[in-house]
Amino acid sequence: MAEESSTPRSIADDHLDRVAALDPMVATWMGVNQGDARQLDLSSDGFDARAALARRALAELDAAPSVPGAAEEEVCARLLRERLTAELAVHEAGDHLRQLRIIGSPVQWVREIFTYMPTETDEDWALVAGRMRNMAGALEGYRATLTEGIARGLLAAPRQAAAVADQYAAWTAADWFTGFVARGSDRLRPELDAAARQATAAVGEFGDWLRGSYLPAAEGSPDGVGRERYLRAARFCTGADLDLDEAYDWAWSEFHRMNAELRTEADRVLPGASPLEVVRYLDEHGHTVVGAEGIRVWLQELMDEAIEALDGRHFDIAPPVRRVESLIAPEGSAAAPYYSGPSLDFSRPGRTYLPTLGRKAFPTWQLVSIWYHEGVPGHHLQLAQWNLVADRLSRYQVSLGKVSATIEGWALYAERLMDDLGFLTEPARRFGFLDEQMLRTIRVIVDIGMHLGLAIPADSGFHPGERWTPALAAEFMAAYNGSPAEMRASEIDRYLGWPGQAIGYKLGERAWLRGREVARHRLGGAFDLKAWHMKALSQGSLGLDDLAGNLAAL
Repeated sequence: MAEESSTPRSIADDHLDRVAALDPMVATWMGVNQGDARQLDLSSDGFDARAALARRALAELDAAPSVPGAAEEEVCARLLRERLTAELAVHEAGDHLRQLRIIGSPVQWVREIFTYMPTETDEDWALVAGRMRNMAGALEGYRATLTEGIARGLLAAPRQAAAVADQYAAWTAADWFTGFVARGSDRLRPELDAAARQATAAVGEFGDWLRGSYLPAAEGSPDGVGRERYLRAARFCTGADLDLDEAYDWAWSEFHRMNAELRTEADRVLPGASPLEVVRYLDEHGHTVVGAEGIRVWLQELMDEAIEALDGRHFDIAPPVRRVESLIAPEGSAAAPYYSGPSLDFSRPGRTYLPTLGRKAFPTWQLVSIWYHEGVPGHHLQLAQWNLVADRLSRYQVSLGKVSATIEGWALYAERLMDDLGFLTEPARRFGFLDEQMLRTIRVIVDIGMHLGLAIPADSGFHPGERWTPALAAEFMAAYNGSPAEMRASEIDRYLGWPGQAIGYKLGERAWLRGREVARHRLGGAFDLKAWHMKALSQGSLGLDDLAGNLAAL
């Protein structure tokens, strides 16, 4: 039970510390417990232990005395209760027994954890070697968890198992673990190389098991998860009990609006051309950077320029927040660019990652808006600012309590903000921004549509009356978005394997925009956008049930 002096913020941070002690991925990501060489415990016992910590924190929250008038405590308590309840709903339904997807799941974390580890000293590299030796145990634990799912009739779709098997094959083909330790300590060279071989072998064996055992067992499991499981997953990803039919209808109205705007912008780029013709034109004749290192440097310069242009004018960017690194994503990553936040003490900076997908040349017409999303003023500015104010919120609110839709909503809002501020006036770059907005709109339509088997509206102009399938979703993306084919295929796998996550971009942006407009209307001439941004970025995580209202009151 909670002590007499416990407050929601202290309970939240105590819970964070317990999770970090249990889960080396959380600890390494946060930059704490650095002497730990454990891998993740992906056995059923490991998942059950994490659920037990959630129940303990909820019990402590129930027993804690109220703190009248302490708004910060109330916000933290509401977030903690919502996050723990959503987490337990997913666990108690057994969804962890069938969690196979190409991004954001345990099968990626066992490799991703190494990218968060310090690698400066021999002691650091010894821990890397130890964690690589423990890879086999982590994957054996997950094999047992998935086997329990098979026994209980809780299975991922064959598409997801095959995609993860392909992903693991890419890791082994690229010899990623050997490449990672290649820059390590010469004194530990034999130990590091042997540990890398062990990790590679473990990954290969797990991929073989997926193909040889899991895939046959999963035969017949549907791609879509249905309304009940979707609502549960969407609550975890958005922090809201959504009206899925309203969201689906709203996304269609956004689609028609975006399609008209894209056609107008396409005409500015290439008079008389359709959006898809402009995509082909820009890919072939637009500004292009050659070479992985060349595009990495170009994207770094883009972020550095954004920081210089925005700091002091539209945001106040503190010195620790000004540091962000552009990197090339490791082989076998999902196709979409992504971001990883800094450690709580900023010893590890925030990092953006670009998957090359085997390309040697990189058209930039889409990448400008994408890097405003991933870097500055998007993910990096928000998440690094959260770290900066963690001492006056709680460490939980800026780390483990993060809500995907609030984060992705801000990043999409950030793209639109850069357009509003005049950073995307060049027609090709603005067309890229609109194309990305269209992709996020399509995500809402096909994510909800595929999982719920919804009908395509009669006035859609695309297969009216038919029900969504993965094949129709891929065709829809190909008709209305400029992403390359390999990206579209990866995106469909992602949506089907991670129900409810992809809708958070547009629904989150909608909440950010609504909150800002209400605040602007309430304050009239006294509204200061820069001041509002800094308050909004310093309030920590919120679910979509609370976000717009809190933003409106700033």
